[in-house]
Amino acid sequence: MTPTKIHLHKKTQVLDIHFNENSYNLSAEFLRVHSPSAEVRGHAGSGGSTPYAKRNVKIEKLEMTGNYAVRIFFDDGHSSGLYSWPYLYELCTQHDTLWDAYLEKLHQLQKSRDEDTRVVTITPLN
Repeated sequence: MTPTKIHLHKKTQVLDIHFNENSYNLSAEFLRVHSPSAEVRGHAGSGGSTPYAKRNVKIEKLEMTGNYAVRIFFDDGHSSGLYSWPYLYELCTQHDTLWDAYLEKLHQLQKSRDEDTRVVTITPLN
């Protein structure tokens, strides 16, 4: 499925994506942590790392890649993932499930969405 419109709202850092009559809003943070890059997804879909401290990441620019994808340039220097139309559609339609899984992964890794925040586990003394 090909998007009929993609618009970046610079002020709010939200990407507004339309697939026919359906519209979706994806934050810069969500797009960055779900990058299709080898860094995030790994090679052949395994072995990637979980990005953290990306709450304030910004999208600097979008670059269309042929008629099949968009490259997103983030202000943290990341730009290696190509967001194909099918992958963007998956991100749009599976947003809540993907976001919840990401937050759970951060919890497991004891990482934060915020920079300069350290997550620690406190074990009560008996």
